[in-house]
Amino acid sequence: WADKNEGGNLWQYLRQSPKIRRKRYRSKDSRGRVAAKRHISERPTLVNEREEFGHWEIDTVIGHGSKHCLVTMVERQSRYTLIGQLDDRTTESLNRRVGWLIKETGLPFKTITADNGTEFNQYQQLERSHGCDFYFATPYHSWERGTNENTNGLIRQYIPKKQSMALLGQRHCSDIARRLNTRPRKVLGFKTPEEFIREYR
Repeated sequence: WADKNEGGNLWQYLRQSPKIRRKRYRSKDSRGRVAAKRHISERPTLVNEREEFGHWEIDTVIGHGSKHCLVTMVERQSRYTLIGQLDDRTTESLNRRVGWLIKETGLPFKTITADNGTEFNQYQQLERSHGCDFYFATPYHSWERGTNENTNGLIRQYIPKKQSMALLGQRHCSDIARRLNTRPRKVLGFKTPEEFIREYR
């Protein structure tokens, strides 16, 4: 569609066309990263082997049709579960609710393991306020927080994925947590998480 005489002009036009930007698959995405994060590989062995009470996993569970969501926390040894209502997934909302849950339960929080969601970017505030150490799982390795992932699946029995959380209050969240904590678990010798922590206390 272009003869030889027009070849130079055509080439000049092609060189000025918009540059196509492609993702560099070997490059690292640094968006939302926070300096000084502890990787899960640095977590003490006794946490990995569930030898001590007071080590938690944390996650957020999103709703449908609104910004409202949940923060869930599960103690690794006992499977004791805490659920907090959030108006949104901001760091401010998350830290406020997590701080409230920690004070409300009176249980020890020695370590907390999270994913790399931006809602956890202000984790150092929780460390300073509550004397716990945060660790972060490898991106896209959900099995590194398997206890929390499994618990979120149980929570979905009460709050299906397509259900809005706009009208969900903290009282309802606490009721769901109570039901989970009074459910016998095979991994605990058919004790409930509540019975387990009662013996701990």
